[in-house]
Amino acid sequence: MAMFGLFGGKSEAAQLKKLAERVANKRSQSPDRWEAIEALAKMHTAEAVAALLPRFTFYVEPSISDQEEKDAAFSGVVAAGSAAVGPIVAFLKRAESISWPVKMLERIAGPEALVERLLELLAGMDTEYERDPQKKIQVLAELEDRRDPRIGPAVLRFLSDANETVRFHAACTLLGQTDAAEHRATLAARIQHEESVRVRVRILDGFVQKGWPIEDAPSGLIARLPTGFSLDGKGAISKK
Repeated sequence: MAMFGLFGGKSEAAQLKKLAERVANKRSQSPDRWEAIEALAKMHTAEAVAALLPRFTFYVEPSISDQEEKDAAFSGVVAAGSAAVGPIVAFLKRAESISWPVKMLERIAGPEALVERLLELLAGMDTEYERDPQKKIQVLAELEDRRDPRIGPAVLRFLSDANETVRFHAACTLLGQTDAAEHRATLAARIQHEESVRVRVRILDGFVQKGWPIEDAPSGLIARLPTGFSLDGKGAISKK
C-alpha cells in the first residue's frame, strides 16, 4: 500500500473506500473501474481483496471488457496469497455464483482446502424445501469432480433432499467417489423410494457400471425399476 503512504491513516482508508466503490459500481466509467482494479490488485492485502471481489457479481458490455476486468481482479486476488483466503471464504458464503471464489481458493490454498471449505458451506444447508436451491446445487456439482473421503458422508443426506436436482447431483457425487461402495446400501434403498425416474436411472447406471448387485432386494424394488433395467434372482442388475 505504498501508493497511499503520503496520505496518512484516514486518507488511506478514504482512498481504499473510493477505489472499492468504483470497482463495485456497474455504472462506473470503464477506465475509472479499470484504474481502481489495477490499484487494488497491487496492494496484496485482505482489505484490497475484499474490495476486488464485488467485481465478480455483475456483468458489463462489451464482454471482452468484462472478462479483462475480471481476469485482472482475479490476478490481484490470487497475488495476495494467504491474506485473500478470509475474504474469499466470506464471499463464497454470500455469493450467488461460486465459480470464481472456487477458482481462487483452489489456486491459493489447493484442492484439499477447497473441499474443506465447500463441505463447511454444505454443512450449513438443510434438505428441506427452499424456493431457490441453486447454491446447494452448485456446491454439489463442484464436489462431483473431486475425490475426497470426506465428501461421501457429507453428501449422503442430500439423497433425501426435497429438490430433485439436488438429489440427482448428490447421487452423481456419491457414485463418483473412490469409496462409493461404502454407500451402496443407502443408494440401493434410494432406488425403491425415489420418485424421480432420472435419479433412479442415474443410481442404477452406477450399479451397472460398477457391477454391484443389490443383495436381499425387497420385493417392491422390481416394480420401481425404470424401463430397460432388470434384476435377476441373485440381485444382479442389467440394462438393455
